[in-house]
Amino acid sequence: MIIQRKQYLQVALGHATRTGPRDRNEDFCGVATPTGRDLVTKGVIAAVADGLGGHRGGREAAEYTVRGLLSDYYATPETWSTAKSVETVLNALNRWVLAEGARNAAVSGMATTLSALVFRGERYLLAHIGDSRAYRLRDGQLTQLSHDHTWDHPELKGVLSRAIGLDARLLIDVEQGTLMAGDRFLLLTDGVWGPLPSPLLQEVLLSHEDPQTASSALVSMALANGGQDNASCVVIDIVALPEQSLVDALQEQALLLPPGRLKPGQMLDGLVVEELLHESRETLLYKVRDVANTRTMVLKTLQPDHGDLPVLSRVLILEEWRGKRLISKHLPDVLPAEQRSCLYFLMAWHPGASLQQRLDRGQHFTVQEAIGLGIQLCRGLAALHRMDIIHRDIKPANLHLGTDGVLRLLDLGVSLALGESDQPHQLERVGTPSFMAPEWFQRDTGHSGSTASDFYAVGVTLYHLLTRKYPYGEIEPFQSPRFGHATPPTRWRPDIPVWLEQLILKACSVEPAERFETAEELLIALQRADTVFVRMAPKQPLIRRNPVRVWQWIGFVLLLSNIALLILLKR
Repeated sequence: MIIQRKQYLQVALGHATRTGPRDRNEDFCGVATPTGRDLVTKGVIAAVADGLGGHRGGREAAEYTVRGLLSDYYATPETWSTAKSVETVLNALNRWVLAEGARNAAVSGMATTLSALVFRGERYLLAHIGDSRAYRLRDGQLTQLSHDHTWDHPELKGVLSRAIGLDARLLIDVEQGTLMAGDRFLLLTDGVWGPLPSPLLQEVLLSHEDPQTASSALVSMALANGGQDNASCVVIDIVALPEQSLVDALQEQALLLPPGRLKPGQMLDGLVVEELLHESRETLLYKVRDVANTRTMVLKTLQPDHGDLPVLSRVLILEEWRGKRLISKHLPDVLPAEQRSCLYFLMAWHPGASLQQRLDRGQHFTVQEAIGLGIQLCRGLAALHRMDIIHRDIKPANLHLGTDGVLRLLDLGVSLALGESDQPHQLERVGTPSFMAPEWFQRDTGHSGSTASDFYAVGVTLYHLLTRKYPYGEIEPFQSPRFGHATPPTRWRPDIPVWLEQLILKACSVEPAERFETAEELLIALQRADTVFVRMAPKQPLIRRNPVRVWQWIGFVLLLSNIALLILLKR
């Protein structure tokens, strides 16, 4: 069976399974071949499982695991990496198999092996546990991709050391590689590879061009060679690779150009421009109104004459793609924009102002207001991190407080989706220096941002909202700062409670490992206020925290001592 998709990955599939001399077939295999967007973002997945024959419920474990993987994998967020999606689903399936075996005496001890292959774009991923196997035939040479998880002991030969349903802690082998047109992949249970050594497997695969014929021949030959177990296999041929990469396939509008500078009253694709909201070196934001339904929206586009226009176009398109997959009232609400004549995307309009605009107007944030804003910020950041997206530019200018009281974390232009294997070339520097974590400034580290760097920016943002200063001083662009010890915010605002000061300093720690581990942890610390003990690094002595103050006191004491000595000498 050939899956023909224009400009998509094309594969040919074949599978076979037979019970053999046993009374029951405890193997199970399956393949999912989606179309359209799912084929681009998730790919094709094939799996084979072998329920443990010595346990009741082996067939049930094998079938449930394969069916669950093939369905639940496509329900994971598109921004997740293939590895994270597969591992998350398999861990959930492992917990279910364990729970079902413990709950139902009829299937007590149910367990299964599993080998699964995901083909996405120009790469493949293998997830493997147990002794079912995966092979690849390339240029006439057969290579075993998986490693059997059996005990390395003469008396335990063939006994599995790992399987789904054996242990609460699931250890999965995950391997990734690059695809080539003409590759042939093979998934099979021990009922096939046991009776057929690798040279014979290679010979059969080379002598049968059709994958269905090859899979049937392998199963029949395994049983004819004395196989005493269930025999199952799946053969997958890579017919053609996609013409475009994953990122390219998601940005058909990349051929469009920015509309140029727009003026109030100008019409564009049924939208009336009302005013320019914001202008940066790379982007332009306009307030627009849809003529058809009078809805007010925000239009984001690029500066028309920027030198890095091809790069910025890809970044803008990815920002729209990520925004459409985020569901949180604290994150941008990206709207559909059909039949665009030029490059832009639309977001919902919310009256209000950014926190930086409010600071510039002289607004003073109380401690309680800062805590409330921090709680909303953490909720939005938690939703972002759950999708494996790092913001990388958290600051008051990117935090919009609407008249409805909702804080929204804006501007995903320099965000990083960890699951995207084909990232576009980013700008030379992302983020704003004073809000960038110390690791950003370390040369030759290849640092591209992390959840810890986002937490650092949250800490600096809270610090700045309360004090209008920065914990390590203001950092100018292209400066190479040295980070010593943060100035406690109570130096500028004595009304800040101790617990909040500790929380901010923990978030702003120089070492990433000393910051909060998750956005939820930081959120709970803010919500529970002083009832939560915020673990901090050991407090530094005063001489290290504020050496100027120490030497001032030393000088004052010495001055008093000299005056007293002079008085005594004059007597």
